[in-house]
Parts: sequence; structure tokens; C-alpha cells
Amino acid sequence: MSERSAAAFGSDKGVRPRRLLVVYNPAAGQRRRRRFEAVLRALRARGCLLDLRETAAPGDAEALARAADPGAADVIVAAGGDGTVNEVVNGLAAPGGPGGAQGGRLPLAVLPLGTANVLASEIGLGRDSRALARTIAEGPARPVALGQANGRLFSVVLGAGFDAHVVDGVDTDLKRRIGKGAYVWEAARQLSRFGFPEYRVTLDGTCHAAASAIVTKGRYYAGRFVVTPEARLEVPEFQVCLFTRPGAWNALRYAAALGLGRLGRLPDVRMLPACEVSIEGPEGDPVQGDGDIIASLPAAVRVLPEALKIVFPPEVR
Repeated sequence: MSERSAAAFGSDKGVRPRRLLVVYNPAAGQRRRRRFEAVLRALRARGCLLDLRETAAPGDAEALARAADPGAADVIVAAGGDGTVNEVVNGLAAPGGPGGAQGGRLPLAVLPLGTANVLASEIGLGRDSRALARTIAEGPARPVALGQANGRLFSVVLGAGFDAHVVDGVDTDLKRRIGKGAYVWEAARQLSRFGFPEYRVTLDGTCHAAASAIVTKGRYYAGRFVVTPEARLEVPEFQVCLFTRPGAWNALRYAAALGLGRLGRLPDVRMLPACEVSIEGPEGDPVQGDGDIIASLPAAVRVLPEALKIVFPPEVR
């Protein structure tokens, strides 16, 4: 549906309020639904023109973003979890999309309503409804680099190995009920099931052996756990975290170090930069990107400089 107000094209500052195409996932819980509605109220109070588009099935958010008209909107807002955001990123920044370098000027704003909200954490968004509305309505749009794995885009993180199997196995109904606890439950289950095979990870032509690998465009993982502190969205380069020792005990040790902020201090964890990454292992093994399965092995991963513009909070410099 489309909403218009008399103030849609004027403000006290003499700048026309933004026209917002809001793509939202209605599956959010009641508490997150209240946040969503509070942000919409705050945006209306700022005079923003809202065009609300609800998703009904996987792929809808990507299709809506791909079909967005840069002449009818100033910003597309992804309102949902990491899966919704990733779909919108793929719709906007794909070749010919309305947000990519070849497709136009439409930037992405994020209204976080999910479990981990990795991209929202990366750009400094919190949960306060008024602050979120201010960012969407006034924040600067800045170019960022994206990652691409076997043709699918990701904005912050990609994983192969143990964490990808956890993402692949998590129960969506349980996730809806208990949030991040569903990942903890699935990780415990995978400790007794996962075979910990060897993966071959090639970084800019140099091959490494690893038990698991995380390829990042940002610092955060699974919310606000820091994996690669040197990574930045704007920089056209990956930071790659290689876990070199297999086995359930080592997986527990790595998880504990991540939770304590000491992952980079472990001698059997390697942090390396790269622009091109290939990952080989069991054929068909899942690859997760931004918290959803986006590819399978073997995976060819590359960085795309200035592939999309993202709206940042006004205070971030």
C-alpha cells in the first residue's frame, strides 16, 4: 500500500523528506512488530512518504528490491532479519538492479527485526525506534564493498565448515520461539554429528588447510561477537579467519574464545587478508552467507568494490 502526506515534499530544513520503499517480513514476533510500527510512526512524523511491501515467501524480498523504481523512491528499507536484508541486497546490487553500480542510485537502509542483525550491528544501529527512524530519514548513504560467492551476494560474513552446518541444520520454528538459543542447540547437536573434514582455502593464490573458515567484510559475527577486528564494509578486501584444528573439543575452544573476545590470540587461528578466495571440501557442503545458506562447495568468493550504498547513522563518521 502507498501513503502520502501533505508534508511529504517539505520540511523545516527545506529538504524534501525521503520517499521510502519498505520491504518487510511479517513473521517478526510481537515485540519486534511493535518496534517496526513505532519506527513507521516516527517516519510518518518526519513527513516521509512510505510504500509498504510485505513478503509472503522466500525470494519475495529480492524480487521486490530488484523491481524497485529509483524514480519513485529515494531509499529502500529492508525491515526484517538477516535473511530479508540479504535478499534485498541481492535484489539491489545484482547487475541491472536499482542499487548496484550499473543499475542506478537507490541505497539500502536497514530496520533490524531479526535474531542476529549482523549488518545492523556493523553499521552501528541499535534498537531505539526514534534513532532508527532518524537514521532511515536522515542518515548519509555511503558506498560499501560486498562479497560474492558462486554468484550470490553477502554483506558481512560467509562461512564454510562447522558454522555453515549449524546454520543449515537450525530449526526455523525453534529459532522463531527462542531466537539465538536455536543456534546454541543446533551447535551442540552438530558437535556429535559433524565429521570435521579438511577444507582447502585458497587466498589470492596461496592454499591453506583448515577445519573451518569464515570470510568477512565486517567485524561482527552472530550479532556483536568480533571475529576479524580489521575488517570494514567500505574496504574492498576480505579478512579471512582460518580455524586450523578439527574436532569437537577445538570447536568448543574456539567458541569460548570468540565469546571472550580472545579468538585472535589463539595460535591455531589465522587471520589473513584476501581479495579472492576459493574454498574446497566435501562437494555440496553448505556455505552460509549473512546467516543463511547461499551456496555450496566448491565456492569461488570475490569482493565487489563500491557495489552498493548503505544508509549509516548520522553520527557515524
